[in-house]
Amino acid sequence: MSKQYVMGNGAIALGALSAGVNLVSGYPGTPSSEIIETVAKYPHEGTYVEWSVNEKAAMEVAAAAAYAGARAMVTMKQVGLNVASDPLMSLAYVGVKGGMVVVAADDPGPISSQTEQDTRRFAEFARIPVFDPSSPEEAFEMVRDAFDYSEKYRTPVILRPTTRVDHAYASIDAPDSFSARAYEGFVKDSKKWVIFPRLSFMNHAMIEKRNIEIGEELSSYRFNTVSGSSQKAVIATGVSYAYAGEFLKEHPDVRLIKVGTPYPLPERFLLKALEGVSEVLCFEELSPYIEESLLKLIGKHHLSIDVYGKLTGDVPHSGENDTDSARRIISRFLGLETAENSIGLSGAPNPPARPPVLCAGCPHRASFYAVKRAMKGKKAFFCGDIGCYTLGNAMPLDMVDTCLCMGAGVTMAQGFNHTEPDAVAFSFIGDSTFFASGITGVVNAVYNAADIIVCVLDNSTTAMTGHQPHPGTGRNLMAAPVDKISIEKLLLAAGVTKVVTVDPLDLDAAIAAVRECAEIRGVKAIIFKSPCVAITKPDKKLRVNSEKCIGCLRCIKEIGCPALSVTDGKAVIDENLCTGCGLCSQLCAVKAIGGDC
Repeated sequence: MSKQYVMGNGAIALGALSAGVNLVSGYPGTPSSEIIETVAKYPHEGTYVEWSVNEKAAMEVAAAAAYAGARAMVTMKQVGLNVASDPLMSLAYVGVKGGMVVVAADDPGPISSQTEQDTRRFAEFARIPVFDPSSPEEAFEMVRDAFDYSEKYRTPVILRPTTRVDHAYASIDAPDSFSARAYEGFVKDSKKWVIFPRLSFMNHAMIEKRNIEIGEELSSYRFNTVSGSSQKAVIATGVSYAYAGEFLKEHPDVRLIKVGTPYPLPERFLLKALEGVSEVLCFEELSPYIEESLLKLIGKHHLSIDVYGKLTGDVPHSGENDTDSARRIISRFLGLETAENSIGLSGAPNPPARPPVLCAGCPHRASFYAVKRAMKGKKAFFCGDIGCYTLGNAMPLDMVDTCLCMGAGVTMAQGFNHTEPDAVAFSFIGDSTFFASGITGVVNAVYNAADIIVCVLDNSTTAMTGHQPHPGTGRNLMAAPVDKISIEKLLLAAGVTKVVTVDPLDLDAAIAAVRECAEIRGVKAIIFKSPCVAITKPDKKLRVNSEKCIGCLRCIKEIGCPALSVTDGKAVIDENLCTGCGLCSQLCAVKAIGGDC
């Protein structure tokens, strides 16, 4: 054993490796991405690891491994669980043989997600256990425990870290080497592994009975804890427990109850922890899950305890908790005076908001601008998708009218086309998202005779989540060379009327491609192909010749590149940011921008 200072996601990876995991699959998504990347970095003979094409595929790959008796882990963020919910709901009924842990990282805030959905709700809905770590150290231990519970009760188990646990750092006592567990292999039994209504009916009854047993066992689980003895209690889960515990160090008599396993509810533990309590505050993020569960438990046992939390307006319904909110909310519950904190943790005023923008030199900016120029004066809808290019909504581009979920841009463009056929309907989708969830939408468009333009923004990586490979990059997670899957050939095979590939940084050619496709009926596709600027080295820097510059500021007003600014009424380029993409120079009517200006 040795101490390793790792991110929370790294702790989860080390926990799985130390548990002898045989297979790890997943799809990148902040805040979960580093789990698989950490597994891949460590020697792991006998452990297979992959970036799957999407979360549904990852879940099904892991399910087969668990059917064979292997230990399998599948990773994703909370919205990825929506994609994987179809197989997971059925898995809950069928069950597994080897341990299967589903890591679904929640994102209170949300910091980098479309929603603040609460995976504890999903676990209850699916009727499978969920472990809720409050620190990287607990996450390391809990993932190992989750494998044991999964095998004992033959069910998938969810581990639900949140962003602040995923991205915190801690010292972990981890083995110096890892070895995958031996497993029996798949034993054919169609009565067990082939889901039919009769099997589902019988297994549902078994699950409900089993979950009572699991809840009873979890009442003795070491991460369900209580301290203090006062009549006032605070119940907290996940990282909110750490915040509450930090404040209550000043008030050690206050009863602090940690629920590390929200579902099935450890009823015996809670009843014991609440003995002598008259008031309880539920301090949790996202939904009032523990609060509602506690109210049911109190009603069931006719206890005289007042419960405060989100339902009473004492804890915010949305956003993250932190140490300041813990102090403020718990102080109010305890009747203590506290000053509202209006400064950051460092004691300095909170910094001004900095809205996210596309990087200087990002080829997506050029793609959006080409479409905007080509469609000037025409009625058009621009359906966005999930990725860096969602930032195309920012002014002055203003080129993302909708963004719903991964792959939705392709299909929403079809909805606009069928309801407002006088407009030109565009969808913008990245190359990684295209493979993950865009292909089905293209097939739907062809099948239903839509008239849309699909813009595939191909920068040859999964940029937003950390530049992970995908089926079009020619390498897999382990950097092994694999055959590239051609986006162009997939589009043509699906029956797309016309496919054009163009470099978006060649502005005239890109505009011409858009105009050409707009004149053709049917499903057309433009592949805007240019590598992500974050993984390529700029080959030149551009400068503005102040003598030539006439101060029209078109370069600034039309594309919004962060490397461009104004000094003394004229455009200037920050050479520390400039990548030499050349888009601004193609806009300049007086040729005042160039590498030799």
